[in-house]
Amino acid sequence: MARSLAGARPAPFWLDDPAYRPEALPALAGETACDLLVVGGGYSGLWTALIAKERDPYRDVVLLEAKETGWAASGRNGGFCDASLTHGFANGLARWPGEIETLERLGLANLDAIEEAVRRHGIDCDFERTGEIDLATRPHQVAELREAADEARRHGFGDRVTFLDREAVREQVDSPAFLAGVWYRRSVAMLNPARLAWGLKRACLEAGVRIHEHTPARGLRTDEAGTGASKGTANGTPNGTLNTGGSGGSSGSGHGVTVTTPHGRVRARQAALATNAFPSLLRRLRPYIVPVYDYALMTEPLTRQQRAAIGWAGRQGLADSANHFHYFRLTSDDRILWGGYDILYHYGSRIAAEYDQRPETFRKLAGHFADTFPQLADVRFSHTWGGVIDTCSRFSPFFGTAHGGRVAYAAGYTGLGVGATRFGAEVMLDLLTGEPTERTELELVRTKPLPFPPEPVRWAGIALTQWSLSRADERGGRRNLWLKAMDATGMGFDS
Repeated sequence: MARSLAGARPAPFWLDDPAYRPEALPALAGETACDLLVVGGGYSGLWTALIAKERDPYRDVVLLEAKETGWAASGRNGGFCDASLTHGFANGLARWPGEIETLERLGLANLDAIEEAVRRHGIDCDFERTGEIDLATRPHQVAELREAADEARRHGFGDRVTFLDREAVREQVDSPAFLAGVWYRRSVAMLNPARLAWGLKRACLEAGVRIHEHTPARGLRTDEAGTGASKGTANGTPNGTLNTGGSGGSSGSGHGVTVTTPHGRVRARQAALATNAFPSLLRRLRPYIVPVYDYALMTEPLTRQQRAAIGWAGRQGLADSANHFHYFRLTSDDRILWGGYDILYHYGSRIAAEYDQRPETFRKLAGHFADTFPQLADVRFSHTWGGVIDTCSRFSPFFGTAHGGRVAYAAGYTGLGVGATRFGAEVMLDLLTGEPTERTELELVRTKPLPFPPEPVRWAGIALTQWSLSRADERGGRRNLWLKAMDATGMGFDS
């Protein structure tokens, strides 16, 4: 394994792209004002800013990013853009059975909207709507996948789901490890995640969003001096304020909150918080989020002979069905991204750049890759990296408002935020209007996950859960008493 990793660059492959990486934008210096302030320059914040301008072109929108747009999870993920809003059909069915069909419909419509936005804004992010195959690599998973396909058919989704037996799955991708699969044909797209983030940044700028990078938000408070909303309207939108002040800020008379930064502050009528894994400006939200580290490898481009040895003509995204699972996919230049398995939590919810590299995990992943594709024994890896993602106890995003409805938030995407963050942006903007919509009436939106306990119970509970999940993988999927207890309390970890 050491040979295959020799010379690998310790950097995220997607972000190591000087031909596409945009120039950094200036930090905020001084004071400004706006109608809507968005905190966070990943997918969640970028979609929120862009859709806000699409809903009301006259709305003055400012976006603050602590480093550079897309540098964190949005530029480091596997590039799986999933329609699911609930971290998969099974999780959604278990938690929201009464609205699962609505959630699936809205999820597919959201993916359609992403595809349309990529086309309309000319975002060159290698968007391929190939679908995903969930794989069985152990005998007990075959029955689980067959049941998952049958359940999807019972809910009317049979035309989008195909069960593949061993022969059929190996016709799609040839590996001796694959025993069966379920192909979700239209509900997942593959893309280049950093280029999507950079393309959304450009679209925001073209729409008139004012973006300040290298501008961390340090604090948020209510501006009691001017809490009333403007009486003006813009483009028929009751919550809009006509901005006649150019790039200098909003002319609206009501400023609801103030966010401070190292060298300035922003006064805004409304704010949307999109910081996900990073500590929220709303301290009461922090117990709901655990930041965990995920890791990935990228191979060098495959030769024509190597490509022929594994098939994969459909270019689907792939993921196995273990609790500690792998996800993998092809890039536009026929590299293989290989990630997952280890998920690391650091005591005290600590986030640090030093955790982005973990050689023991990379060696483990390289060994698993060799076991899965023995015909690619000579392939070397070009990049190794890790990154932090936000998870919550139900694996699906949660939403809400604060400061008298002037601040909205969304968090908890648990690794499936490439697609769901656009839906979350719509929810935050809906909540800020104060008017009910189909989205805000969802139980998914109206309820919260259970919070995580404080330290040291949090660390001990996560460690015990990780150990139990590994045991379940080794014991044919059988969950021990700890996992069953977690299931009973609504904190059932199954992926």
